[in-house]
Amino acid sequence: MAFEQTIQLPNCNYSYTISPTIKKYTLRDTTFTQNRLGNYELTRLLEKVPNSGDGFPLKIVINKDLTAFKLTITDKSGLRIVNIFNSEDNRILQEKFYFLMDSLVDRDIFVKTKNKG
Repeated sequence: MAFEQTIQLPNCNYSYTISPTIKKYTLRDTTFTQNRLGNYELTRLLEKVPNSGDGFPLKIVINKDLTAFKLTITDKSGLRIVNIFNSEDNRILQEKFYFLMDSLVDRDIFVKTKNKG
């Protein structure tokens, strides 16, 4: 998966664009860690029951130039992409995703845009 400036996950109500005012220190403040390639990574487990260890990993990787990013929600193995937005059964996971992304929007890491339709 390539780095992109804007990402819209399938069936998600919003698309997210890398903020033009993003700062490296803000990434560190929001628990992003720098990998060996210099990119910034954040991984969170989206769980229906807190601390159960049963959920889907959300991974955000921002390139070292802070110009583009990758965003994926996968199964536990990390190999298959999971769509948490295609079923009302995943309402809790969707709310947790939106809460996390809103906190990153508030910190000027991303810009959120409501999707049409």
